[in-house]
Amino acid sequence: MRQSVPLDRCTRLLNHGPTVLVSAEHAGRRNVMAAAWSMPLDFTPPKVAVVLDKQTFTRTLIEASGRFVLAVPSVAIAALTGQVGSVSGRDVEKFSDVLAAAEPGPATGAPLVQGCIAWLECRRIPEPHNEQAYDLFLGEVVAAWADDRVFRDGRWHFDDADDSLRSLHHIAGGHFYAIGNEVKYVPLSEG
Repeated sequence: MRQSVPLDRCTRLLNHGPTVLVSAEHAGRRNVMAAAWSMPLDFTPPKVAVVLDKQTFTRTLIEASGRFVLAVPSVAIAALTGQVGSVSGRDVEKFSDVLAAAEPGPATGAPLVQGCIAWLECRRIPEPHNEQAYDLFLGEVVAAWADDRVFRDGRWHFDDADDSLRSLHHIAGGHFYAIGNEVKYVPLSEG
């Protein structure tokens, strides 16, 4: 079910703008949070950006460890995504109290949350000014995977998969939408 995604194609896992789960681990403490502001940043080597508020426990773990995972949750875990985004890891052990399971990523050791449809293991690229001024963190993707029921041959295939496997998109106030159907077009050069 989970297949490796070549690093030269891994930014495609985020280019449709999904909500992500950001997970990290340091010194035996782990945490996960939901984030609506993330994006692919570069192809070679692949890089990503994510906004992490100064108050989040996940940010503290990333600053200490230099590693994190961006995971794309599915409709099937929408309630869990909302829950981990609404409580602090300083107050709740999210992996034992909220989530069913996670395993350490083989490249970074940061937790890979089960029930997601894509995972990007990242190494933090320290940019102190951007982190302090804008809460903007950069990471180099060092390994990536996707659920082959919805991502194969280098692209998403949501239309021919179960609706529970669609990605989530946060629109504010705790409301999510699932990605919609593909819109086909004929390029002008062919029409």
